[in-house]
Amino acid sequence: MSLHVRKARLSDAPVIQALIEPFARQDEMLHRGLGEICENIRDFVVAEADNEILGCCSLHVDTPELAEIKALAVAAGAQKRGVGAALVRACVEEARELGLQTVYALTYRPGFFEKQGFQLTEKSTLPHKVWNECVRCNKFPVCGEDAMTLQLVPAGFTGNTPMVQEVENAAKDPMKV
Repeated sequence: MSLHVRKARLSDAPVIQALIEPFARQDEMLHRGLGEICENIRDFVVAEADNEILGCCSLHVDTPELAEIKALAVAAGAQKRGVGAALVRACVEEARELGLQTVYALTYRPGFFEKQGFQLTEKSTLPHKVWNECVRCNKFPVCGEDAMTLQLVPAGFTGNTPMVQEVENAAKDPMKV
């Protein structure tokens, strides 16, 4: 499978909604209406192989220092094949290019994000602005999601740290993570 991650287009919005909907029905993520997806299409990336969209993910900037990775959804038949990891890597790379300091995710699957380099964080350490969608959830305020954060290497940093090496290796071959 040759996987390609790219910025989403408006024509991808119905597919993005269809990817998210099964998870929303299982209360694993928030429902996203087609209008909401279109309004935020610039936040989304999609992963495709053989001209089929297999997954989506969104990077939503909250503050000049902080962004959320959200709406990560991978088609059932494409799970456990590196699609989610490739989508998260693309969002993290965009966050670095934007000069963000921290990326976070609110998730029921912390193990996946730990594998991507994120660390478990107390939700209370995140700014109140991150809760703007939480109030729409029927599980609020006790949802059980874990907060995961990733501190980013500053743009232009040329140090030789394990995280820099991992990012450089992932950029060379995104299917090996």
